[in-house]
Amino acid sequence: MAMDRDPATRTKSEAFWVLSGLHAVWWYRLTHVLWGWGWRFVARFIAQLVRWWTLIEIHPGATIGNRLFIDHGAGVVIGETAVIGDDCIFYHGVTLGGQGDERHGRRHPTVGNGVAIGAGAIVLGPVTIGDNSAIGAGAVVLIDVPADRTAVGMPARVLPRSSRRSRS
Repeated sequence: MAMDRDPATRTKSEAFWVLSGLHAVWWYRLTHVLWGWGWRFVARFIAQLVRWWTLIEIHPGATIGNRLFIDHGAGVVIGETAVIGDDCIFYHGVTLGGQGDERHGRRHPTVGNGVAIGAGAIVLGPVTIGDNSAIGAGAVVLIDVPADRTAVGMPARVLPRSSRRSRS
């Protein structure tokens, strides 16, 4: 999977040893289980160590589907109530953040299946990004993005998606 998404990765061994995005997601899987068991401090502590190591911060309370790929992941932040579908790709500096200081309820984005989020994009609040959408690099998304659309700009505006990458 990593080799399909990252043309610079030449072998499975290289992917295993050097892709920080893979390491961050693997450790997230463990911390998410600990979070579910109520071991919240331990989960947050491990997540913090992983953040120092990978420069990727994934809150253990987030819900992440299968095959999330984080390419060049430095600076990626995924908040506690974020929900991410299957087969998504995030580039460096992506933020799925909250708005305000509410302690309860949905505060972070919900990202559908097959979504690509470009470098430096910021998606804030309880917005929904539809399946197979793309968020352009540097976009600031504060509104819902329907399925099969592209959001670009600051603040983001939603456009028809002109071309779709193969997601095999």
